[in-house]
Amino acid sequence: MPSTKRRLWRGELLLLGGFVVAAAVTIVVVLPPSVDSAAATQTPSGPLTAADRDLLVKVRQAGLWEMPAGEYARTRADSQRVKQVGKQIMEEHSRLDLMTRQTAKKLGVALPDEPNADQQSWMAQLAAESGPAFDKDYANLLRAAHGKVFSTLAAVRAGTRNSEIRKFAQEGINFVMRHMTYLESTGMVDHDELPEAPTPSPAPPLTFPPKKGSR
Repeated sequence: MPSTKRRLWRGELLLLGGFVVAAAVTIVVVLPPSVDSAAATQTPSGPLTAADRDLLVKVRQAGLWEMPAGEYARTRADSQRVKQVGKQIMEEHSRLDLMTRQTAKKLGVALPDEPNADQQSWMAQLAAESGPAFDKDYANLLRAAHGKVFSTLAAVRAGTRNSEIRKFAQEGINFVMRHMTYLESTGMVDHDELPEAPTPSPAPPLTFPPKKGSR
């Protein structure tokens, strides 16, 4: 009899252990992952995410190399249209840069004071060129760069929860659209060298409500 009681007691312990494990698994499965409160900063204009801050940084750096590149176009370009486009982009980036700094100050975002490594190498390349070679590289380097920042602006504009960033992204899109059009108007942009749009994912199947009377 004592051995029978011990077996029953061990069985109860195993059963209890099973319930504990099952409960723990249920908690892990049911509870959502914890939200990192540091991922977004609360501001009067809404939460400010890492993507919002990154947008301000990218637009600031775009201006830091495209404004000097516009000055290069004034003295190094052979084409009068490239000279004109360089002047337009330089002047408009000056206005956009002011907007960027004002928005960043309002939201407490630190901005860089120099272009990134790639942009510095593009500046060095243009600074060493002149004539038709400069015209071609100016048009293509800036057109490719505008395409990249345009996609960032569009993505942030579509999903930001911050009203100041939403307004800034909208203005940025307008500037970049004009600049791409200016650059393409030179007739020197090689569109075959631009990155292709990503392949869209398959559309989900359409579902229709059942007809009345059907089972």
